[in-house]
Amino acid sequence: MKPPQQNNRDPKSTQKASRKYSRLIRYGVSAFFILLGIGILGFVALRVGYFTAGRNSTVDKPVTDVLNMADQHKIKTVSISGNQILATGTNGQKYRAFKEDGQTVTDIFRHDGVSVTIDSGQSDQLSQALIDLVLIVLVVGSIYFIMRRSGIGGHAAPFARSKARRFNESRPSILFNDVAGVEEAKMELEEIVDFLKQPSRFTEMGARIPKGVLLVGAPGTGKTLISRAVAGEAGVPFFSVSGSEFVEMFVGVGAARVRDLFKEAKEHAPCIVFIDEIDAVGRQRNNGNAGGNDEREQTLNQLLVEMDGFDRQTNVVVIAATNRPDVLDSALLRPGRFDRQVMLDKPDIRGRLAILEVHAKGKPIESDIALHELARQTAGFSGADLANLLNEAALLAARRSKSLISMPELEESILRVMAGPERKSRVITEAEKSIIAYHEVGHAIVMRSMPGTDPVRKVQAIARGMALGITVQSPAEDRYLMRRSELLAKMAGAMGGRAAEELIFGDITTGASQDFEYVTNIARRMVCEFGMSPLGNVALKVEPDGSTSIGPETAAKIDREVSFLVEQAYTTAINILRERKDKLIAISEHLIQVETIDGTELDAMLFAA
Repeated sequence: MKPPQQNNRDPKSTQKASRKYSRLIRYGVSAFFILLGIGILGFVALRVGYFTAGRNSTVDKPVTDVLNMADQHKIKTVSISGNQILATGTNGQKYRAFKEDGQTVTDIFRHDGVSVTIDSGQSDQLSQALIDLVLIVLVVGSIYFIMRRSGIGGHAAPFARSKARRFNESRPSILFNDVAGVEEAKMELEEIVDFLKQPSRFTEMGARIPKGVLLVGAPGTGKTLISRAVAGEAGVPFFSVSGSEFVEMFVGVGAARVRDLFKEAKEHAPCIVFIDEIDAVGRQRNNGNAGGNDEREQTLNQLLVEMDGFDRQTNVVVIAATNRPDVLDSALLRPGRFDRQVMLDKPDIRGRLAILEVHAKGKPIESDIALHELARQTAGFSGADLANLLNEAALLAARRSKSLISMPELEESILRVMAGPERKSRVITEAEKSIIAYHEVGHAIVMRSMPGTDPVRKVQAIARGMALGITVQSPAEDRYLMRRSELLAKMAGAMGGRAAEELIFGDITTGASQDFEYVTNIARRMVCEFGMSPLGNVALKVEPDGSTSIGPETAAKIDREVSFLVEQAYTTAINILRERKDKLIAISEHLIQVETIDGTELDAMLFAA
């Protein structure tokens, strides 16, 4: 008895060959349907030509004329079908005539020596019906197979297949050490890693691991990165898909893609399915019967069904990300689905330092640069912003032919991330440059004159992005609460640009439009959300769907309070600038010459005796 032979084929080469074979079959099937379509069109063309070619070359004549031509021996053959007479002349020309009911012409033609054929018409009708039937079967069959073709190996049709991208061990793994600034989130997700590595340890205790984990955080806080780190730590496949990729204009496609995604995930279990921007498909369902959201709701329903279909042995963990948890459907957040929420905030100073240290690896940075100082200047930056900052600094150093990244490149990168690159090519007249300089210095002086405000880091009269000039503030420490006096100071600082224009030039420009939006937004939130107005400690917020319980009288009171706060901020700003008009002129004229003033130089000029 021969021993069983072992299969020594490389699994990867087998998968590669299988994919190649499947691809060839798909191409063959596509080519077959293309050729079939061409054949159908050709068949239709031939059929139409078959039934019309003879008619287009036939001459209609009265039956008496045909009989006279037969008497003159100009007719060679005659075919009679019912009352229709088809005659062929000696010259090959065909003629058609119609006799009356009961009229006998057969003997007349035969007497004149014409070959007469009597056609009952049944065979021609039968052949025509058969051709029509074959044509209909071909067309309907082709449409059926094209619409119902399910691809290779039972997968969904191409338009219904999941668009998830799979990352596995063939790619470099991302681990928790590569993710910084989100220590609490990593601690929460370590449990998921332990479950994927050793599921028996949990199941033996009767514990049920969360089927879904919802990552909530602003864009750039590392939701996708930490999800891939979970997969890397656990050593399992990682499927990534965006919520918007489920929804299409055809009803049912999104649900089919959800089914295909989870079918593939179960085949590769244990694994992680990551759905980015899940609010695109998981929004709250309305109670109306409007059909505009049928596709999205069917997709959401299928997602709920698939998550309910997991059993304890499936070992598929769904991780989703959103920055709008308030708009998600409640059924999606109930226990048994996305029952665990992990918050990812923008990093504090320690988190920013850790992120900078991670992304500084492999970059030649001057030894005297302190990353903690850079972390202090980048309050409010997300992890993606910090990674982009160091990358921009490296690009600038290479562009300037430097061997090391120095502080000027880092400072310029901060401004590029905050406001965009410099646009020195923009042609600005001297008059407009003067207005821009006074506008920005007006901001800076008011900001530095108000108690409790953040320090000004830099003032520039250089166009960046959509702005013609910028005044950069950054807090000395991370802040999570704001006092009313601090909000009023922020509003006054934002109105300093318009106040400087009116004070110096006696006229105003369009350059303060964004300042007004900023100030009005703060004022409205103070009135409607923070209870910082005479209207009292009430919430008067408009819901995301536009609904509100605010009546017309209350809305008018809100508008009056907002206008009062805005005017108060402007009055404060212009009074400060009147008192320091000489400083305003001196610093602005200096800015016109140098285009950039840092915070230290500003303070030296502003507070000099």
